[in-house]
Parts: sequence; structure tokens; C-alpha cells
Amino acid sequence: MTTYATIDDLIQLWRPMTQDEQTRASALLDVVSASLREEARKVHKDLDEMLLEDEDLAVVAKSVTCDVVARALMTSTSSEPMTQFSESGFGYTASGTYLVPGGGLFIKKSELARLGLRRQRYGVIDFYEQD
Repeated sequence: MTTYATIDDLIQLWRPMTQDEQTRASALLDVVSASLREEARKVHKDLDEMLLEDEDLAVVAKSVTCDVVARALMTSTSSEPMTQFSESGFGYTASGTYLVPGGGLFIKKSELARLGLRRQRYGVIDFYEQD
């Protein structure tokens, strides 16, 4: 099983990483590549075959893989990551919105669209009766 990006790609496209981050990124690259393959299977496509046929799409796959891994690495592992948090005064109220409820890896719809893996919907509504 091949990955769509390497640690060197991640360093070039994102930023230099510590040794611990590189170890974690190595495992994430496998998981993200497998997840992208699975997303392709859901829409009846073979991502590996698509990448062999189109070099530009292979570069896009590398970019998407790096984006997903970078997002996962930026997510805190010591506490629940929050995107928004607010507090109040004397009656004390606190509320927050989690980045990914329950944690875990996620691939955005826009990233799937960049790879051509968004399922297209189509349909026809016939407003007029035909005899």
C-alpha cells in the first residue's frame, strides 16, 4: 500500500516538524491514504488508477494528504480542541464548540471535490404530463 505523500512532502508543503511529529505523521500518512482510497470506493472509483492516468491529480492528492495530516497534527492531543469558547460573569456560564466532536481524523468535502470524489446527484422533475 502506497501513501500519496511522504514526510519530506509534508515538511516542504507545511512546515519543519519535530521527531515526535514526524513519527505521528508517518502513521497518519498511511491512515489518510487508506481513507482517501475508501472514499473513492464509495463513489465507485479507483483512486490509485486515477492517479496513474493523471499526473496533475497525483500532485493534488499529495496536497490533500498533506492538508489532512497537518490538520490532524495541529489538533491537540492533551485536551479536547475547541474552536470557540466563551465565559460569563458572576452567574458563571461557560460554553465551547469542539473542533471535531469525539476527535479523530476528518476529510473535508472540498478536499474530496478536489480529487473528483464528490458524488454527483442528478434528477428530473417532470412538471408537464406527457401523453
